[in-house]
Amino acid sequence: MRQGAQGSAEAGAPWAAVGRTGAGVPSGRGQGPGRGQEQGQARAQARVPQQGGAVRGEHTHSEAPVPVVPVVPVVPVVPRARPVVQRASVRGQILDALRAALVAGDLRPGEVYSAPVLGERFGVSATPVREAMQQLALEGAVEVVPNRGFRVVERGVRELAELAEVRALIEVPVMLRLARTVPAERWAELRPLAEATVRAASSGCRATYAESDRGFHRAVLSLSGNEQLVQIAEDLHRRAQWPLVGGGPGIRGRADLVADAHEHTALLDALVARDLDVVRALVGEHFAGAAAAG
Repeated sequence: MRQGAQGSAEAGAPWAAVGRTGAGVPSGRGQGPGRGQEQGQARAQARVPQQGGAVRGEHTHSEAPVPVVPVVPVVPVVPRARPVVQRASVRGQILDALRAALVAGDLRPGEVYSAPVLGERFGVSATPVREAMQQLALEGAVEVVPNRGFRVVERGVRELAELAEVRALIEVPVMLRLARTVPAERWAELRPLAEATVRAASSGCRATYAESDRGFHRAVLSLSGNEQLVQIAEDLHRRAQWPLVGGGPGIRGRADLVADAHEHTALLDALVARDLDVVRALVGEHFAGAAAAG
């Protein structure tokens, strides 16, 4: 009976649930009740986690997370590449130069021009010239000749008259609508552009006047707020400026250019006065005169 009681006492000791850590751990038999109780409490405290701590191997939710140190990737030093804009800029400059050469008659209708030869002329490689010529082919100014280059398209009076008719169908209604709605001060802002066309025409350079002429018409149509209309009208305008078969820079002389430019200032006066009949007549004559002169 005594031994059974002692066994029951050992089983109920605080460390009994955790398990003895080694052999020879005293059970408290043969000792005084005070000393045995103190040893038991000491052993229990050694095994029970204190406040703010945890037994090794156990996880508690009160533990602070282990800080994660961010890994900074090492960016390799790459040699700076040539900007793509530079090539596009060269191609754009060549495209503008080729368009001016078309209007001036330097690139004659029916003639075939190779990209390497034109590249030597402009002081660049054949690649930007070929890319610019391909853009002109999309616009209808030239056509591709396999293994040779690009041929300037031959155009007749009929095509030029058709372009003038289409331009009138698009621009005349827009200008009449703008004449009813745009205030006079807005038209006054376009006066410098109209005067610039007169100066460009006085120079006698057909290419210079062609660019100034497109700029004025583009500014007028931009007041409509329709960007698609502006782009289509400018494309038609540019095609109308290409020379005809057998034409050259002298096909439209300085006097013709100056007379055409003065129509711009007269058109502005009619727009400011909101005289719709004069606006309609001036625009029609403007396109008809351009078609007849070539």
